[in-house]
Amino acid sequence: MQVISVPSAPFAGQKPGTSGLRKKVTVFRQERYLENFVQSIFDTLSGQQGQTLVLGGDGRYYNDVAIQTILRMAAAAGFGRVLVGRDGILSTPAASAVIRKWRAFGGIILSASHNAGGPDGDFGIKYNLGNGGPANEAFTDAVYRRTLEISAYNSIDAPDIDLSRLGELRVGDMIVNIIDPVADYAELLESLFDFERIAALLARPDFRMRFDAMHAVTGPYARAILEDRLGAPAGTVVNGTPLPDFGGGHPDPNPVYAAELVAALADGSSGLSFGAASDGDGDRNMIVGRGFVVSPSDSLAVLAANHALIPAYAGGLAGVARSMPTSCAVDRVAAALGIPCYETPTGWKYFGSLLDAGKATLCGEESAGTGSDHVREKDGLWAVLYWLNILAVRDLPADVIVREHWQRFGRNVYSRHDYEGIDTAKGDHLMNELRSRLPQLPGAEFAGLHIVSADDFAYTDPVDGSRSERQGIRILLDEGSRVVFRLSGTGTEGATLRVYLERYVADPDRHEVPTQEALAPLIGLAEAVAQIAAITGRSEPDVIS
Repeated sequence: MQVISVPSAPFAGQKPGTSGLRKKVTVFRQERYLENFVQSIFDTLSGQQGQTLVLGGDGRYYNDVAIQTILRMAAAAGFGRVLVGRDGILSTPAASAVIRKWRAFGGIILSASHNAGGPDGDFGIKYNLGNGGPANEAFTDAVYRRTLEISAYNSIDAPDIDLSRLGELRVGDMIVNIIDPVADYAELLESLFDFERIAALLARPDFRMRFDAMHAVTGPYARAILEDRLGAPAGTVVNGTPLPDFGGGHPDPNPVYAAELVAALADGSSGLSFGAASDGDGDRNMIVGRGFVVSPSDSLAVLAANHALIPAYAGGLAGVARSMPTSCAVDRVAAALGIPCYETPTGWKYFGSLLDAGKATLCGEESAGTGSDHVREKDGLWAVLYWLNILAVRDLPADVIVREHWQRFGRNVYSRHDYEGIDTAKGDHLMNELRSRLPQLPGAEFAGLHIVSADDFAYTDPVDGSRSERQGIRILLDEGSRVVFRLSGTGTEGATLRVYLERYVADPDRHEVPTQEALAPLIGLAEAVAQIAAITGRSEPDVIS
């Protein structure tokens, strides 16, 4: 096998964000753009000769082309074997499960998660370590430094291979195994939950569910698990065929982009009892009861509070972890259980060291991601099965379970306001202005709201001691209320300003006050403090969730 060195030159801006490198498809299709980034990953690795790599993605546009390129480059880099999901498909949690089960050296996942797909849509790539989790900042920083100095990439002369047929092939001297993308993952989930009890629930004539796969990667997984293994009626999974452009939709499981599912659960004539959805690469989830959307933050808290009902977690939780912008609802559960609750920056990679060290069992982010120590990624279908297991044992609707949770722990009224595609310079200016004002904010009052403290969140990993700074600006108020400002790293154009609003309400008589009404004073404070409209030109958010 002859390795070919192809001259190249650096591209600006190949810095991985919280979930790898994400850009428009048109950017990735530039000659040598993908190759430069992949070579930078391989150059940063050491010891991969003869090792196993896992490769797959969410099926979005350019996924199949990228896989063929990466296979030839992996052969040139000395990998001995690559496990590839059939048709190039591997959900993000399934990729983590495969890496862990087969003790792979690492994995490359091709996805832009919940971002839109198609020729004019988004594409993404990230590297996962041997524990199955996203590469840490030390690694991604090293990859970025390499992208700034790269002068060539390595490949071999080999034809494309057929990704549609299971079996063993060769690319140069490297073995390629085309694997069933569902089998290992489904086997793992069946070991965690009471499938017999869930199957009994799905067989009941008075219980009907709908899972919206949003024409994204979880369609085949949901059909195989919910319909084939658990016996849910055919048609339970809708929009179940993965499409390169996600059917023209936006594969983000929230009330805006999954409005049809929310409407169906709000319509009593539909006969539906429970709804769920997942995103582009299968790591996010939305849970919907009859006329009731469960917020991701409440979902994490409910899962923790009901862990004893789930076979895999009945023995107890080592701890829980949440990203800093996620509501503090799970903190109250952890306190009641007498277990640690860790507050980390946004990005699943920060949970990895906690999970590996046995310090946390359940983790969650407000952006619809929840998971556990079964993999090292958030996991959409896992969350759905966890909820189904709870419903099967408690025999109560989802909305009743959440409301009973509020009665016990109080309600953390919570919302996120997203200002999408704002000019990056304006976003940076807004955040820098906020940082400059932090010393003056404690003690200030806005419309009767008293600011107790304000800071720029920094995190020291309790396992490895690594330090992450400038992770979001927090304004903390009396009685557990807070406002958080953060620029997101998951978009591909401009910047997304995320404003997180949280108010703790202990009084059960006020639990049913509409969310935005309950948060109105905090919304006003956020605008007054950050001058969002004046700086960005946006008078209202693009998405409220």
